[in-house]
Amino acid sequence: MATSIARTCRYVSRHRSCILPSLCLTLRSTFHCSSTVNNGLLFSLNKRGVLKDSFPENAAQDHLPQLLQSGAQTVYCGFDPTADSLHVGNLLAIIGLLHFRSAGHHVLAVLGGATAQIGDPSGKTTEREPLSADAAEANTRRIRESIQTIFSNHELHFHDRSRKLGTVTVLNNLSWYKDWGVVGFLSEAGRYFRMGTMLSRHSVQSRLKSEDGMSLTEFTYQVFQAYDFHHLNQIYGCKIQLGGTDQLGNLMSGHEFIRKVSGEEVYGLTIPLVTSSVGDKLGKTAGNAVWLNRDKTSPFELYQFFLRQPDASVEEYLRLFTFLPLAEVERLMEQQREDPGKRLAHKRLAAEVTKLVHGKEGLESAKRGDKPEECAEQYSHT
Repeated sequence: MATSIARTCRYVSRHRSCILPSLCLTLRSTFHCSSTVNNGLLFSLNKRGVLKDSFPENAAQDHLPQLLQSGAQTVYCGFDPTADSLHVGNLLAIIGLLHFRSAGHHVLAVLGGATAQIGDPSGKTTEREPLSADAAEANTRRIRESIQTIFSNHELHFHDRSRKLGTVTVLNNLSWYKDWGVVGFLSEAGRYFRMGTMLSRHSVQSRLKSEDGMSLTEFTYQVFQAYDFHHLNQIYGCKIQLGGTDQLGNLMSGHEFIRKVSGEEVYGLTIPLVTSSVGDKLGKTAGNAVWLNRDKTSPFELYQFFLRQPDASVEEYLRLFTFLPLAEVERLMEQQREDPGKRLAHKRLAAEVTKLVHGKEGLESAKRGDKPEECAEQYSHT
């Protein structure tokens, strides 16, 4: 990537407004304003609860729905391999990509082999432990396999054959950073970022006020994620980024960077963070992770995790984590209310998620009650 950004970018003559809206717009209120949008993918995902906010603020009402209806688009979501497996907290982002792919759009799952070594400060009260290049590479291989398995399971067990699937591509952002030098990267990319804007991000402000503060390494994370979006926009025509609500500041940085460099109009969509019954984020650093790799969390344990969800959460999780039509979710909940002891909704939720993550064989293993060590042995053989 030694070629300069100025030469690689396409400057668009029909450059639109230079004023960046300062606030994101909650999708729910916007989608009820347009009957045209109500028939679209975004409205459907919002109704399920999969989408929460959009950026910039006019995207949800006008431009983005029109873009999605104009033809197949490319959507990306990033996953930093800070561990050797993703967890349930990451699953909703993958499901978001699956919904877009089912609607005929192309999806990119970007593994942060480079950015995992930087460390995303979003949602963190302390700096991450340093991750070596070798560890990042090993984690990337494992997560790539897991993501590819989930996409294959979805296509095999959940996809409506009458609808054309979009493509899926798994990338590693190390591939476009490995040839950059520090001086070259800062010279080309760094000049487009303003300190005042970077310092105003919530992820930065919360850390600056902490006792340990924030390192320069973490502070630059938003620059790298913004450049990821730019690179994918230039190479793959990607105009939409998905991320958790804690990623909104990084999404905004990517939007600003691309607008300044090429004038392209791009969009950010956030998905809700999955929390436990007491409101804790379901992530590995929260100490309550449920992993997606079967040698870390067996199909049986994954099944039991969803089977044991509180009654108050099961309807929400059916909407979020399954591809069941909402009318079927309503019927399940009605049956549940009529006879709570059968736990029909819980069982369906657990079965749907386990089959998505581990396939039909994994679901059968979960129902047999195979122990974690047995699952690990099966995994090593495969």
